[in-house]
Amino acid sequence: MALFSREREEPNVLNGKIPRHIAVIMDGNGRWAKQRLMPRVFGHKKGVDSLREVITTCKEWGVEYLTVFAFSSENWRRPADEVTFLMGLFLQVLQSEVERMYRNNIQLKVIGNRSHFSAELLEMISAAEEKTSSNTGLVLTIAADYGGHWDILQATQQLLKDKPDLASCFTEVDIQPYLAMAYAPDPDLFIRTGGEQRISNFLLWQLAYTELYFTDLPWPDFGRSALGDAIFWYQGRERRFGRISEQLDATK
Repeated sequence: MALFSREREEPNVLNGKIPRHIAVIMDGNGRWAKQRLMPRVFGHKKGVDSLREVITTCKEWGVEYLTVFAFSSENWRRPADEVTFLMGLFLQVLQSEVERMYRNNIQLKVIGNRSHFSAELLEMISAAEEKTSSNTGLVLTIAADYGGHWDILQATQQLLKDKPDLASCFTEVDIQPYLAMAYAPDPDLFIRTGGEQRISNFLLWQLAYTELYFTDLPWPDFGRSALGDAIFWYQGRERRFGRISEQLDATK
Protein backbone atom coordinates (compact mmCIF):
# COMPACT_ATOMS: atom_id res chain seq x y z
CA MET A 1 0.00 0.00 0.00
CA ALA A 2 1.36 3.42 -0.91
CA LEU A 3 1.84 5.73 2.04
CA PHE A 4 -0.40 8.47 0.72
CA SER A 5 -2.77 6.70 -1.65
CA ARG A 6 -6.25 8.15 -2.04
CA GLU A 7 -9.21 5.89 -1.33
CA ARG A 8 -12.96 6.22 -1.02
CA GLU A 9 -14.16 8.89 1.43
CA GLU A 10 -16.77 7.92 4.01
CA PRO A 11 -19.56 10.54 3.93
CA ASN A 12 -20.84 9.63 7.41
CA VAL A 13 -17.56 11.00 8.77
CA LEU A 14 -16.89 13.84 6.35
CA ASN A 15 -20.37 15.32 6.79
CA GLY A 16 -19.57 15.98 10.47
CA LYS A 17 -16.90 17.92 12.35
CA ILE A 18 -13.43 16.48 11.85
CA PRO A 19 -11.21 16.71 14.94
CA ARG A 20 -8.41 19.16 14.43
CA HIS A 21 -5.91 17.15 16.50
CA ILE A 22 -5.93 13.38 17.09
CA ALA A 23 -3.60 11.68 19.59
CA VAL A 24 -3.08 7.91 19.51
CA ILE A 25 -1.57 5.25 21.76
CA MET A 26 -0.74 2.48 19.29
CA ASP A 27 -1.18 -0.45 21.66
CA GLY A 28 -1.53 -4.20 21.14
CA ASN A 29 1.28 -4.91 18.67
CA GLY A 30 2.96 -7.58 20.78
CA ARG A 31 -0.27 -9.31 21.72
CA TRP A 32 -1.37 -9.30 18.07
CA ALA A 33 1.82 -11.16 17.17
CA LYS A 34 1.60 -13.63 20.07
CA GLN A 35 -1.95 -14.58 19.08
CA ARG A 36 -0.50 -15.56 15.71
CA LEU A 37 2.37 -17.50 17.31
CA MET A 38 4.92 -14.96 16.06
CA PRO A 39 7.57 -12.98 17.95
CA ARG A 40 6.38 -9.63 19.36
CA VAL A 41 8.55 -7.71 16.89
CA PHE A 42 6.36 -8.87 13.99
CA GLY A 43 3.49 -6.97 15.56
CA HIS A 44 5.54 -3.80 15.66
CA LYS A 45 6.44 -4.19 11.98
CA LYS A 46 2.78 -4.71 11.08
CA GLY A 47 1.92 -1.67 13.19
CA VAL A 48 3.94 0.52 10.81
CA ASP A 49 1.49 -0.42 8.04
CA SER A 50 -1.40 0.73 10.22
CA LEU A 51 0.37 4.01 10.90
CA ARG A 52 0.82 4.58 7.17
CA GLU A 53 -2.89 4.05 6.59
CA VAL A 54 -3.89 6.35 9.46
CA ILE A 55 -1.55 9.09 8.21
CA THR A 56 -3.04 8.76 4.74
CA THR A 57 -6.58 8.98 6.08
CA CYS A 58 -5.92 11.92 8.39
CA LYS A 59 -4.37 13.83 5.52
CA GLU A 60 -7.35 13.12 3.25
CA TRP A 61 -9.98 13.96 5.86
CA GLY A 62 -8.46 17.28 6.91
CA VAL A 63 -7.03 16.41 10.32
CA GLU A 64 -4.40 19.08 11.01
CA TYR A 65 -2.37 17.35 13.74
CA LEU A 66 -1.74 13.65 14.37
CA THR A 67 0.32 12.70 17.42
CA VAL A 68 1.32 9.08 18.04
CA PHE A 69 2.93 7.48 21.10
CA ALA A 70 5.74 5.40 19.65
CA PHE A 71 7.88 4.77 22.73
CA SER A 72 7.25 5.86 26.30
CA SER A 73 9.72 6.71 29.04
CA GLU A 74 8.66 3.46 30.72
CA ASN A 75 9.24 1.30 27.62
CA TRP A 76 12.97 1.16 28.38
CA ARG A 77 11.97 -1.51 30.94
CA ARG A 78 11.01 -3.93 28.16
CA PRO A 79 13.33 -6.78 27.13
CA ALA A 80 16.57 -5.43 25.69
CA ASP A 81 16.15 -7.17 22.34
CA GLU A 82 12.69 -5.61 21.86
CA VAL A 83 13.98 -2.14 22.76
CA THR A 84 16.85 -2.55 20.30
CA PHE A 85 14.41 -3.63 17.60
CA LEU A 86 12.10 -0.66 18.26
CA MET A 87 14.98 1.82 18.03
CA GLY A 88 16.09 0.20 14.78
CA LEU A 89 12.54 0.28 13.43
CA PHE A 90 12.26 3.97 14.27
CA LEU A 91 15.44 4.66 12.34
CA GLN A 92 14.28 2.52 9.42
CA VAL A 93 10.92 4.32 9.19
CA LEU A 94 12.64 7.71 9.20
CA GLN A 95 15.00 6.59 6.45
CA SER A 96 12.24 5.17 4.24
CA GLU A 97 9.36 7.62 4.73
CA VAL A 98 10.70 11.15 5.21
CA GLU A 99 11.08 11.85 1.51
CA ARG A 100 7.42 10.94 0.92
CA MET A 101 6.36 13.08 3.86
CA TYR A 102 8.25 15.97 2.34
CA ARG A 103 6.65 15.48 -1.08
CA ASN A 104 3.18 15.20 0.46
CA ASN A 105 3.47 18.42 2.49
CA ILE A 106 3.57 16.67 5.88
CA GLN A 107 5.60 18.24 8.65
CA LEU A 108 7.32 15.81 11.04
CA LYS A 109 8.11 16.58 14.67
CA VAL A 110 9.57 14.32 17.35
CA ILE A 111 8.98 15.04 21.04
CA GLY A 112 10.52 13.42 24.10
CA ASN A 113 13.79 13.03 25.96
CA ARG A 114 16.42 12.41 23.31
CA SER A 115 19.34 11.83 25.69
CA HIS A 116 19.16 8.02 25.36
CA PHE A 117 19.11 7.92 21.55
CA SER A 118 22.09 6.91 19.44
CA ALA A 119 24.01 9.54 17.52
CA GLU A 120 22.74 8.06 14.26
CA LEU A 121 19.11 8.28 15.35
CA LEU A 122 19.56 11.83 16.65
CA GLU A 123 21.07 12.88 13.35
CA MET A 124 18.22 11.29 11.39
CA ILE A 125 15.56 12.94 13.57
CA SER A 126 17.14 16.38 13.14
CA ALA A 127 17.48 15.89 9.39
CA ALA A 128 13.87 14.74 9.04
CA GLU A 129 12.50 17.65 11.06
CA GLU A 130 14.60 20.12 9.12
CA LYS A 131 13.63 18.70 5.73
CA THR A 132 9.90 18.90 6.47
CA SER A 133 9.93 22.09 8.56
CA SER A 134 8.49 24.31 5.83
CA ASN A 135 5.62 21.95 4.97
CA THR A 136 2.17 23.34 5.70
CA GLY A 137 -0.09 20.29 5.70
CA LEU A 138 -0.65 17.62 8.34
CA VAL A 139 1.70 17.91 11.34
CA LEU A 140 2.75 14.40 12.36
CA THR A 141 4.27 14.23 15.83
CA ILE A 142 6.05 11.10 17.04
CA ALA A 143 6.38 10.88 20.83
CA ALA A 144 9.50 8.81 21.55
CA ASP A 145 11.04 8.38 25.00
CA TYR A 146 8.21 10.66 26.04
CA GLY A 147 6.24 10.84 29.28
CA GLY A 148 3.72 13.35 30.54
CA HIS A 149 5.53 13.67 33.87
CA TRP A 150 8.79 14.39 32.04
CA ASP A 151 7.05 16.97 29.84
CA ILE A 152 5.60 18.96 32.74
CA LEU A 153 8.83 18.73 34.72
CA GLN A 154 11.08 19.86 31.86
CA ALA A 155 8.68 22.71 31.04
CA THR A 156 8.73 23.92 34.65
CA GLN A 157 12.50 23.66 34.88
CA GLN A 158 13.01 25.58 31.63
CA LEU A 159 10.53 28.26 32.67
CA LEU A 160 12.31 28.84 36.00
CA LYS A 161 15.67 28.88 34.24
CA ASP A 162 14.49 31.54 31.82
CA LYS A 163 12.35 33.49 34.32
CA PRO A 164 13.57 32.86 37.88
CA ASP A 165 11.52 35.80 39.15
CA LEU A 166 8.38 33.72 38.54
CA ALA A 167 9.46 30.94 40.96
CA SER A 168 6.71 31.68 43.45
CA CYS A 169 3.96 32.94 41.17
CA PHE A 170 3.94 31.27 37.75
CA THR A 171 0.67 30.25 36.10
CA GLU A 172 -0.56 27.78 33.48
CA VAL A 173 -0.12 30.50 30.87
CA ASP A 174 3.56 30.81 31.81
CA ILE A 175 4.21 27.05 31.51
CA GLN A 176 2.30 26.50 28.26
CA PRO A 177 5.01 27.77 25.86
CA TYR A 178 7.56 25.36 27.36
CA LEU A 179 5.56 22.17 26.92
CA ALA A 180 6.74 19.76 24.24
CA MET A 181 3.64 20.38 22.09
CA ALA A 182 3.39 24.14 22.52
CA TYR A 183 3.15 24.41 18.71
CA ALA A 184 -0.15 22.51 18.54
CA PRO A 185 -3.67 22.86 19.94
CA ASP A 186 -4.63 20.33 22.61
CA PRO A 187 -5.95 17.05 21.15
CA ASP A 188 -9.67 16.91 20.40
CA LEU A 189 -9.74 13.11 20.19
CA PHE A 190 -7.57 10.55 21.98
CA ILE A 191 -7.58 6.96 20.69
CA ARG A 192 -6.09 3.95 22.45
CA THR A 193 -6.13 0.59 20.74
CA GLY A 194 -5.52 -2.86 22.20
CA GLY A 195 -8.23 -2.99 24.87
CA GLU A 196 -6.51 -1.09 27.67
CA GLN A 197 -8.31 1.94 29.12
CA ARG A 198 -5.49 4.08 30.48
CA ILE A 199 -3.71 7.26 29.40
CA SER A 200 -0.36 5.75 30.48
CA ASN A 201 1.54 8.99 31.07
CA PHE A 202 0.81 10.33 27.57
CA LEU A 203 0.18 14.07 27.12
CA LEU A 204 -1.11 14.43 30.69
CA TRP A 205 -1.33 18.21 30.49
CA GLN A 206 -2.74 18.34 26.98
CA LEU A 207 -5.49 15.70 27.42
CA ALA A 208 -7.36 17.61 30.15
CA TYR A 209 -10.48 18.15 28.00
CA THR A 210 -9.88 15.62 25.22
CA GLU A 211 -12.54 13.05 24.28
CA LEU A 212 -11.17 9.60 25.18
CA TYR A 213 -11.93 6.69 22.83
CA PHE A 214 -10.88 3.13 23.60
CA THR A 215 -11.13 0.14 21.27
CA ASP A 216 -10.33 -3.55 21.68
CA LEU A 217 -8.77 -3.63 18.20
CA PRO A 218 -5.00 -4.14 18.41
CA TRP A 219 -3.04 -1.49 16.54
CA PRO A 220 -2.03 -3.76 13.62
CA ASP A 221 -5.76 -4.21 12.85
CA PHE A 222 -6.56 -0.50 13.14
CA GLY A 223 -6.93 1.34 9.83
CA ARG A 224 -9.12 3.68 7.83
CA SER A 225 -12.44 2.11 8.78
CA ALA A 226 -11.60 1.95 12.50
CA LEU A 227 -10.43 5.56 12.44
CA GLY A 228 -13.74 6.48 10.83
CA ASP A 229 -15.58 4.72 13.66
CA ALA A 230 -13.60 6.70 16.24
CA ILE A 231 -14.26 10.02 14.53
CA PHE A 232 -17.95 9.17 14.10
CA TRP A 233 -18.12 8.50 17.87
CA TYR A 234 -16.34 11.82 18.50
CA GLN A 235 -18.88 13.67 16.37
CA GLY A 236 -21.62 12.52 18.73
CA ARG A 237 -19.93 14.00 21.77
CA GLU A 238 -20.93 17.35 23.26
CA ARG A 239 -17.77 19.25 24.15
CA ARG A 240 -18.63 21.63 26.99
CA PHE A 241 -15.23 22.55 28.51
CA GLY A 242 -16.80 23.10 31.94
CA ARG A 243 -19.96 24.79 30.69
CA ILE A 244 -23.50 23.42 30.51
CA SER A 245 -25.46 22.48 27.38
CA GLU A 246 -27.67 25.57 27.53
CA GLN A 247 -24.61 27.82 27.39
CA LEU A 248 -23.43 26.06 24.26
CA ASP A 249 -26.87 26.40 22.66
CA ALA A 250 -26.77 30.15 23.31
CA THR A 251 -23.57 30.49 21.27
CA LYS A 252 -24.87 28.66 18.21
